[in-house]
Amino acid sequence: MDLTVVAYVVYLLISVALTVWVARTLSRNGKIFLADVLKGNEKLADAVNHLLVVGFYLVNLGFVALYLKAADAVADARGLFEALSVKIGVVLLVLGVMHLANVYVLNKIRRRGVMEREQTPPVGPQGWTKQAATGPWAPPTAGPAQG
Repeated sequence: MDLTVVAYVVYLLISVALTVWVARTLSRNGKIFLADVLKGNEKLADAVNHLLVVGFYLVNLGFVALYLKAADAVADARGLFEALSVKIGVVLLVLGVMHLANVYVLNKIRRRGVMEREQTPPVGPQGWTKQAATGPWAPPTAGPAQG
């Protein structure tokens, strides 16, 4: 069997296995994170998590498929290991970048949610206070209520 074909098969097996492992890890741990971001809405967290995992698979498996072709034919065992190390190393770097991008986006969403929660007062207004300021820029004060 041609060593280039062996390199292709080993590359595909390792790259697909790594992609599946990273996607499952992101899915399992991201679900908890998304539930917090989405204020406990479990169904929405599951849906967003699933969409993120599908996008992760599409991008990474697409890259693995596009990066399959070897520039040179593999002639010996040394060439096989060198070709595999370069290809798998690049796939690992792409998986790492995609993972960091996912975490960055989720953190931005989480920060926005935390900011919104902090801006909402814990209790709604219960009444009005009288204004102490008077002058041309002060709004008019209402007189006593007639009833």
